[in-house]
Amino acid sequence: MTTNNGLLLIDKPKGLTSHDVVAGVRKILKEKRVGHAGTLDPMATGLLVVAVGPSTRLLRFAQSETKHYQGVVTLGVRTDSLDADGEVEERREVPLLDVATVNAVALAMTGTQTQVPPMVSALKVNGRRLHALAREGVVVEREPRTITVSAFSLTATPRPDEWSFDVTCSVGTYVRVLLSDLAERLGTLGHLSALRRVASGTHHVKNALTLVDLDAKVQRRESIFQPPMAFVGALEHVRVSDDEERRLRMGQRVTLGASDALEIAAVNDAGALVGVLARRGDAWQPVVVMPVDDAHERE
Repeated sequence: MTTNNGLLLIDKPKGLTSHDVVAGVRKILKEKRVGHAGTLDPMATGLLVVAVGPSTRLLRFAQSETKHYQGVVTLGVRTDSLDADGEVEERREVPLLDVATVNAVALAMTGTQTQVPPMVSALKVNGRRLHALAREGVVVEREPRTITVSAFSLTATPRPDEWSFDVTCSVGTYVRVLLSDLAERLGTLGHLSALRRVASGTHHVKNALTLVDLDAKVQRRESIFQPPMAFVGALEHVRVSDDEERRLRMGQRVTLGASDALEIAAVNDAGALVGVLARRGDAWQPVVVMPVDDAHERE
């Protein structure tokens, strides 16, 4: 029987990498198959969507979700990494700013646009991480990427050089680049000094566990997983019969009702996720099949 299978929401602390969190979950659960959706830098805190067991095959659906962040931007100082972990490169005077002016600029930065990834990032160019090249003083050309900023607003703090921000954006958006660009438009420099991911898609950090909480729940044998179905909430759900479920589990195609979707989630009579199906002409081919004996799906 599969016991480790499903979705975990972890509240990542400052100072740990996302890989560190995954390693911690592996150790607590004694499970090798653990992965995460959406890397957070060590200085960042907040929501990390984690998949365990067979559900790791569903991670791509969480990776494409819209992200919601809150944090602080410090004006007047630019660092080489565009965040507080970097070395100071330049300082510039901060002009007198009011909330209306700052938010007018932020509003103008919403919508679909292109963004050039920073040199200090985990992206690879010719097989090498950009941050490794940056440490060597090498700067390479980066291809702009299309992103969408759905909402972007700021509020003043007691310090004139610090502003709190709230941003909702597409996957792949570098918030520190967005804030650096904002500072430039305000006539100064800036860097990200605090960042917290509060949501990813429909998942919210208020429902997340710390690693300490997770360990305690496991020791008490309490329920910790959301079912695999939690990964595919954005997909159209189609109920399949016992015979269709049997055929899908054998890797066979089935013909279901009409749908305009390219992928759908197949659900059995018990409400459990059978798998994800892809359109193949007039039929549907299973591309991910979940184990039939998953205890969490039967709860």
